[in-house]
Order: sequence, then structure tokens, then C-alpha cells
Amino acid sequence: MSGIPHHNDKSDIDERLSALLTNAAAVRAIAGAVENTLGPKGLDTMLVDGNGDIIVTNAGVTILGRMEVSHPAARMLINIARNQHEQVGDGTTTATIMAGTLVSEGLNYIIRGVPVSKIIEGIRIGIHECLELLDKGAITIKDMDDPLLGQVTTVAGRNDSAIAGGVVALARNIGSEKLLDSTFRLSERIVAEVGASHEVFPGLLFKKKRLNEQMPHKVTAAKVLALEDSLLPEELSEAALRTEAGFAAYLNYQEEFRKNIRRLPGLGIKLVVLEKGIDDFAEELLTREGILVISRLRSSDFRNVLEYTGAKALKRTCIGRSDEELRASLGQAKEVMEDGRLGHMRISGGEGKKTATFLVGATTEEVVGERERIAQDAASSLQAALKGGVVAGGGAFELSLIPPVRKARTKARGIAAYGIDCVVESLKRPMAQIIANAGFNSLEKIEEALKSLEETGRTPGVDCDSGNLIDMVEAGIIDPVPVKRQVFLAAMEVAEAILRINTIIKMSGTGMA
Repeated sequence: MSGIPHHNDKSDIDERLSALLTNAAAVRAIAGAVENTLGPKGLDTMLVDGNGDIIVTNAGVTILGRMEVSHPAARMLINIARNQHEQVGDGTTTATIMAGTLVSEGLNYIIRGVPVSKIIEGIRIGIHECLELLDKGAITIKDMDDPLLGQVTTVAGRNDSAIAGGVVALARNIGSEKLLDSTFRLSERIVAEVGASHEVFPGLLFKKKRLNEQMPHKVTAAKVLALEDSLLPEELSEAALRTEAGFAAYLNYQEEFRKNIRRLPGLGIKLVVLEKGIDDFAEELLTREGILVISRLRSSDFRNVLEYTGAKALKRTCIGRSDEELRASLGQAKEVMEDGRLGHMRISGGEGKKTATFLVGATTEEVVGERERIAQDAASSLQAALKGGVVAGGGAFELSLIPPVRKARTKARGIAAYGIDCVVESLKRPMAQIIANAGFNSLEKIEEALKSLEETGRTPGVDCDSGNLIDMVEAGIIDPVPVKRQVFLAAMEVAEAILRINTIIKMSGTGMA
């Protein structure tokens, strides 16, 4: 390209840019590991650990998270991809390959003499232009019955209609108010079990068994006592126990504890949930009284029980409160049942906030794990679409941004415009990779799509079966706006971080004084 300085001495280039060349190669390698999974024709990857255990997956975040990686730049890219998944639950592969393109294109210009700072300046301008256009181009989801919601879920669910349908049914059971809550994640309401059939359960379902086999496997009209610690007597230090007064206090604590445990059945309690363990006496008495106990619950499951049954979390010392106070803290559920075959607990008819659970099943551990990941991606995309709307998928929206981003070169100062060119190339990559994975010539199809955009003002995508140009929105191939936003931000963040690194220095094993 005219106007760019040239350096003809390759050894000089290698010496000046050794860190950047090494880092760019690492980023390209990571992007190459996941790019073949993109799109409806993307392939699966088999991950094998040192014990011979395998995971077969199409999910970029799973591949990146399980890869054995030592290069620091590669780890940076993987960490940002993980953050992408934690923030919006999808888009990690797209973010990774766009970041790889930004770094590769940036490196090409830097080798030819464009300062790193100018490349980064141009990348920022280009990405910010993308973000502005993203907000303007968003299609709003009207309500829970909007067909766009099912379409975005099907795309994220890799065209598995059974899983997509289950996720949509799950969302409708839970309701839009809860889905729009920033602290709630629909993906956490997915449970996977080997040997199960797909099922949307109108209540709580989690992997846990009753405390012992003598307890009832089912209770009805259950009042629920929830303790956020253990069900044990008050403890004394060993030093205190060695004294006469301390031992007497210990005996008093034991007697008071047992007295309070004996009161619980009279309060109508049929379910006790604990985040920690339980005293032997308490377990024996509650078992004899036909009370179901679930101990050592995960914090997330414990919170879900509280919210669904309306129970209030108590400390173990609170069981000494008056009957009236304890009754005011109890939750209520119509039925609590352990599914012994599948090893999970079901709670239905809670008097707290409405909820539901999507049980995903398969015949083997490998398949059920991948179906769980698919369902979680679909759930995350549905929730993101409801919050932020959708745009055309299949790389079509990114391609539609190319003309306005090119115009943004006028906003750049001098050779910072080359950074914008890096963004333009990165915008081609998602569709180009999807086309390549479908077995078509990506250069040819990208040019056809850009020509169609120039002539009609609308950017088509490519049908991965026929290779024909199609309208992605009309075909129901759409992506959530929040996912796209995070993709652009993540790609910019990792590209800027990698391009800024000038030197790699290995740290010593001990810190400096």
C-alpha cells in the first residue's frame, strides 16, 4: 500500500519485533484451533486428557478452556474468551478469530513501519463505529411470544430443535421479569443427566440425594427449614472443655440442642436443607420422624430453594427461637421427591417465586455433557436477545458494517487509518470462516455479498447448504446484540493488549524486596 514505509532487512525486522511476532503466532494458533467449529457446518473437536478421558465438543469456550497452553499471549486470548462466555454465554469463537485477524493485520502494517500506537488508534475508531451501528441496527424482541426468540435460541442451540424448544419453554415458565433481572442466569436452570429424557420441570431440580436411605424419598405439603450452616450443637474450644465450667456448658449446649431438635417435627417441618453437615442425633431423630434432609447443598442450589419455597435462611443458633418465630421463617412446597434412578431431587409447588428447570438427557456422559453446553449457550443467547435485541447472524451483520467503517477512515489522523483497515478485515472473518467450513470459496462469496450490499443496501448471508445468498433475518438466522457487543469489545481488548507488548521478560521465582 502506498504511503507505508518499507523495511527490507528481515533480520532487523525480526529483532525489533521479536515479541510481537511470537505473540501474533501464538494468537493465530489459538484462533486456528477453534475456527473450524464455526457455523452450522462447523466440525467437532475431541479433547483428550492425560488419563484418556475425552470431551467431544463444538463449543469454542470449552476447547479453549481445556487446551494445554503455556504461551503467555495465548493465555491472554483464552482468558478474554472465557470472560466473553461469563458475560454473555456465547460468541467466544467469533471473538477469538476476530481478535486473531486484528493482531495479524496489525502486525503486517507494523512490519511495514506503521507505529503500534497508530494501529491501536485506528482499531479503536473502527470498533467504536461498529458499536454505534450495532445499537442502531438492533431489532427489539417484543415479548416472550415473539418468534425471533425461538429463532435466536435455535441458532445458538446449533439447530437442535428439541433443546431449543426446551429452552424456550423453560424461559416462558420462568417469565420475562425474572429473565430481565441482571443477577439471574437462565443457563443455571439447565441440569443434565445420563439416562434422562428432555423435560421442562415446573419447579426446582438439582443433583442431590436425601441424607440417608431410611428417610422418605417423597414428602408432600412440606414446610421447609433452611439453615445456611450446619445442624450441630454449639462448640467449645478444647481448652474450655478441660475446665469444670466449660464441660458443664458443653453438656448444657448438648441438651439444649437436642431439646430444640425434638421440637421441629411439631412445627410441621418435613424438609430440612443445609449448606453444611448434621449432628448424628439430629439425623437419627429426623429420620425417625419421617423428615427429609438434604445436606451440603451448593450455595446456588440453597439460594434457589430459599427463593422458590419462600423460606428464610437461618443460622443453627436460630433453632432455639420461639415456635412462632420459627414458623415465620419456614418455606412451603407441595412436593419434594428424590429420583433415585437419576440421583436428583425435585421440588414442586413452591410458595415463593416462580421457577422451572430444563432437564437435558442423553445415553452417555460425553453426549450429555455436550448437550448441556448447547442448552446453556441457547439459554444465554435467549436471555441476551430479550434484553438487547437481535441482528442478522451468520456474519452478515459484521459484513454490513464494512462500508460505514471504511468511511470512518476520515475520522482517523493520518496513518491511523490503517488500524481501521484492520477492523475491516476482521469484519469479513466470521462469514468467511462459516463459508469455508461449509465447503465454499469464501473469497468469492464475500465479494458476491458485498456487491449485493452495494446494489441493494441490504447485506445477505450465505446459505451453507446451497451456497446461495439469502436474507439472514428472514431465514431466522439471528444473533443477540449483547453477544455481538461483547465480541467487538473482547476482540479490540485482546488485540490492543497483544500489539502493545514490546518485550517478553521471564520473571524470577522470588519477588524483589
